Amino acid sequence: MLVKLSPSALKQTRWYEYAIRFALGGLATVLAGAMGASFGTPIGGLFLALPAIFCASATLIESHERRAKEKAGLDGRRRGQEAAALDAAGAAMGSIGLAAFAAVFYVTVAVSSVAAFVAAIFAWAVVSVSAWWMRRSFRTVSQRLSSEAGSRSARRRSVP
Repeated sequence: MLVKLSPSALKQTRWYEYAIRFALGGLATVLAGAMGASFGTPIGGLFLALPAIFCASATLIESHERRAKEKAGLDGRRRGQEAAALDAAGAAMGSIGLAAFAAVFYVTVAVSSVAAFVAAIFAWAVVSVSAWWMRRSFRTVSQRLSSEAGSRSARRRSVP
């Protein structure tokens, strides 16, 4: 699977969908600032790591996929749910990477802030790509196992 940039996708999104994402992202940032002011920066940082626009993006992805299928004359509910679930899996993997970023930065910032950023970005990249690779590997293995189980089951049914 090749990851690529698709500028035409920007035209498919309506202006109010961008406004929703912007508003929810800003609201999450304000919430993190308020939590940081009230309970200290470590707690505020945890809330800042909240994927601020995830809820908005998941619903928008579901809506776009459903509309695309309905335009083709099909029921798009299932496809929309699957696309939103895939986005959620990606957000979870990204969150694991963000946790690695925070841990490495916390441990190394006392030495040098520049070195801490470099090390934390490296940790984020390694952990995120590793999570993606492991998910892809496990998915391939589980698909292979389920197809083998299905073919064995079909052979048993066909034997008189």
